[in-house]
Amino acid sequence: MTHPTLLHRARVLAQRFGIDITRHPSDRTGDHLVRLLDRFEIDTVLDAGAHTGGYGTLLRGSGFTGRIVSFEPLTAARAQLHRAAEEDPYWTVLPYALGDTSGTIELNVAGNAGASSSALPMLPRHRAAAPGSAYTGRQKAEVRRLDELWEEITAPGERVFLKLDVQGYEGHVLRGAGDYLDEVVGLQTETSFVPLYEGGPLFDEALGHAQRELGMSVMSMVPGFTDPDSGQMLQCDLVLFKQSDAREAALV
Repeated sequence: MTHPTLLHRARVLAQRFGIDITRHPSDRTGDHLVRLLDRFEIDTVLDAGAHTGGYGTLLRGSGFTGRIVSFEPLTAARAQLHRAAEEDPYWTVLPYALGDTSGTIELNVAGNAGASSSALPMLPRHRAAAPGSAYTGRQKAEVRRLDELWEEITAPGERVFLKLDVQGYEGHVLRGAGDYLDEVVGLQTETSFVPLYEGGPLFDEALGHAQRELGMSVMSMVPGFTDPDSGQMLQCDLVLFKQSDAREAALV
């Protein structure tokens, strides 16, 4: 019988607390993503649910030189996000949650340093796979519609990519973009294969909406949260771009 490696044992233990350990997982993912951003000539990335800035750091480390606008409503995570972005003049941090209304929202703060925090209730399947991600408190935050902010954070003619890491709240963010959603060239959205947050869309629904309503095609899938006991992948990120985009058509 083959015995588990030290890395494997550490990874299983860490996953119980909502943390995934791999051998340099982001390098290849970041390089692949930035090639797609370059291919579709993306100028600005809107990073919703930026947490501590891991996504922006990934983009910069992989060569993306365009603007990044990161949204993070949780105070502790946003402090780290500010530190990640402070030396970068093309990386802006805003203290908002994005949704389909503007006002105040109460967020559930997750125990895994806030990474699994959501406006939605967490379901037992999520807590069973990652007990350390269970909610430990609540925090009020300002929520804004993206269409109210659009002209402040983008410039005319910019090609925009929207990244969503909002734990089941993706539909609310997309509805809040209003008519400006037509100007989004590409989308990266976290989606679940099993119910993890109450009311959150599942994979088939998210994919169908992006294809039928937004006219986007899948260009990449990024593996995500996996149950450490069963090995079942519970979440992944879909990376999509508009298949009717004129600049993309010229590349085919």
